[in-house]
This record gives sequence, C-alpha cells and structure tokens, in this order.
Amino acid sequence: MQEIETATTITKNEIMNILIINIEELVQVEDVPRLKVAGREMANLKTIKNAWLLVEEGKIKDFGKMSDLPPDYKLKIRDYELKTHQFTSSPVIIDASGKMVFPSFCDSHTHLVYAGSREIEYVDKIKGLTYEEIARRGGGILNSAQRLHEASEEELVEQAMVRLNEIMMFGTGAVEIKSGYGLSPEDELKMLRVIRKLQALSPVTIVPTFLAAHAVPAGYKGRQGEFVNMVMNEMIPQVAAEELADYIDVFCDHGFFTVEETDRILLAGMKHGMRAKMHANELGYSGGIQVGVKYNALSVDHLEFTGEKEIECLLNSETMPTVLPGAAFFLEMVYAPVRKMIDAGLPVALASDFNPGSAPSGNMQFILSMGCIKYRMLPQEAINAVTINTAYAMGLSEEYGSIAKGKKANLFITKPIPTVEFMPYSFGSNKVETVILNGIIVSPAPISQ
Repeated sequence: MQEIETATTITKNEIMNILIINIEELVQVEDVPRLKVAGREMANLKTIKNAWLLVEEGKIKDFGKMSDLPPDYKLKIRDYELKTHQFTSSPVIIDASGKMVFPSFCDSHTHLVYAGSREIEYVDKIKGLTYEEIARRGGGILNSAQRLHEASEEELVEQAMVRLNEIMMFGTGAVEIKSGYGLSPEDELKMLRVIRKLQALSPVTIVPTFLAAHAVPAGYKGRQGEFVNMVMNEMIPQVAAEELADYIDVFCDHGFFTVEETDRILLAGMKHGMRAKMHANELGYSGGIQVGVKYNALSVDHLEFTGEKEIECLLNSETMPTVLPGAAFFLEMVYAPVRKMIDAGLPVALASDFNPGSAPSGNMQFILSMGCIKYRMLPQEAINAVTINTAYAMGLSEEYGSIAKGKKANLFITKPIPTVEFMPYSFGSNKVETVILNGIIVSPAPISQ
C-alpha cells in the first residue's frame, strides 16, 4: 500500500466511519466487557497483532485480525488504492502499519480548573519547606483559592482549554475535574459552571466533582465546624439544584477534615444524589479510606498510608483504590503500597492529580511510566490502571477504557513503537500520533477519504 495522505485532506470535528487497518497491535481488547480489573487479572492484557478496527457513528463497531477482514472492507481498501487515495465514500481509512491502537487514557482525579501557576511554592519546597508549612503561610490551596476568586469565568475557561488540549494530545480521552479552589458558595459555583462550559467546548469527556471541603478558608480559621455546616446546608443544595456535579469529594486527612466532618458532608451529598469520591490517607492513617467505603465511595484517592486494615476494608467494597503518582513524586512523599494491594486482590487505578501545587502535569503517559518505575507494576497492570480501572473510578467503564464492541470510539494511534512495553518504558517522549474521540479525529493522522 502506498503512503497515505495527511489529515489536511479531511474535515475534522465531524463524526465519520473510520476503518483502521494494518494495526501492529490492538491493545486492551475485550470480547466480554468488564467494569474493572482486580488482583492477578490486572497482569492480563489481551491484544490482537496485525489487526483492524471499524468505527461507526462514534462507537467501536467491530475489530479483528487482518487475515479475517470481511470481504466488503477489502473491496473498500482496493477501491481506495485504485483511486489514488481519492476515496469519496465512507469509511475513512487509516493505515496504522507499524503502529498500535490503545483505548484513550481515563484520568479520574484532576483539579484542572485553576488560575495561574504556583512555581514560587515549588522553590519554597526545594528550600526545605513541607507541604503543611507552605499551607500555613497562606500557600497551597488557599493561594489557588485567592487567585481563582480574582479570575473571571472567561479567563478560567481559556486557561483550562489549553490544559485540556494538552492532555488530549498525550492520549487522555476522559477526565474528572474537581472544584475546590472556590471555598465559598459563589466561587465554588463559578468553578462548576466553568467545568460545565468546558464540557460543551472540549471533545474530551468531562466528569464534574464538587469538592468545597478541600481546605478551610482563612476566614473560617478556628471555626471549621461553621464552614462544614455551610458546605452541607448552603453549597450542596445549590450545586444539586443546578445539577452541576455528579460526585462529592472531601479531603479527609490530617490537618484538613476529620472523619466525623467527612461523614456528615458525604451523607448530605448522598441525600442530594451525589455519590462520594475521596481524598484519603495522603498525609497519614486518617480513617478516610474507611469512611469512604462506608458511603460506597466510587473511589478513594492518594492512599500513601494504606495498611492491612485499609486493604481489608477495600477488599469487601465496590470502591476503586486510586493512586496519584505525580503528587507523590512531586512532593517526595512515601509511595502507596500498590504491589501489596494488587497481590491482596484489589483493583488499582492510576490518575494524574493535575493541579498547580502538587502535581502540575496531566500527562498520563508519565503516570503510566511511574506506575512501573516507582510502584513496581508490570506494564500490563499499569495499562489496566490508566484505562479500564480509571474509567471505573469515574463511573464510565461501561462505555470507556477498553476496546470492545459498542463502546465509545475513544482511541489513540501511536507513532511506530516496537512493543506494548515500550509505552511505559519510554517515559520522556509523546508516543501518541493520532487521537480519535467519540468517533471524531481530533489530531493529525495519516488518513484520506
């Protein structure tokens, strides 16, 4: 087959039928779709070598080995070649020779909407200040809250769209975005409305989470209980009335919100139809994991301090343990016992924690590599952790996170790479060449109509 023309020959941002052929390896294939993968099963990653995949009406229609390509598809390819790449009827054909196709990454924990960066605090950290010391000086979350208060919705949308486009080009197709830099009714609602605007503007699937209990505002110092009451009695009803969030989150940890306060906030959120997600056990054995499981949290996240009791609690739950390697790396914290968790039979998800203070990167390729380098995960385990399990941690795994018939066509095609293991191994470069989201080609590709 001759070299195929570049993506400039087609119209983008339009759902079309797409036939990808000569795929070196089709990764994360499921004949019977699963919601999540746990324990030993995380080391299993089904692939098909020398494969094809068909996208129709925004979904994965079919796939298989090139040797089993249906005759009518072969005719389309023949017509395409004979017409010197002037193929005018669907599907668009992409020749992926030497390249692999993966399901798009799902990133189930980010704080992607924020106003400005915090590199000065980064310098303070280099000088030896701890996360808690920086926070006590008015840095950390309170710094971001002040900046967000001063920014307009338009400015926040503009900044966030740059970040969304960046993570999309690194292979992320679905992302959770939390509020939590507002810390007042007005600014929390502002954040959530910005997230709603992003949902309309970006091809990336976005899940909104309400996180007013991210920190205690400076004006409520010594009156934390009053702030908790305001979150419960004022903010949650407003968020629910405008249907601005799918989930509710609390930072349950040392120096932030107690188990009792978390319990009350989660219960109030549940009464308004918001399922729990949790920041838990980042700074110590806080009890956050246990209270998250008590309320059937979809996920508990961070988990640097996870012992036998926490693992046992999670084993009997539907809660996804979610580890955030970027934050642990950036803050030089202890690493969550992922190997111990998987060996005990737990599922594990990996997410970026993209935020300006402790994880200023949403690059899920780097997170995949960190899973292998710092947590001793096999490449197959880490790939499951950044696809199907993170999709579960957003409530999306019925439609995202794997290559299965009927799922959303959220895919990326790599540059030529030798093996699946090369994805986490080569941690310093972008291996993604072509991005397809919801059946739409959103980045350059070797394609033609």
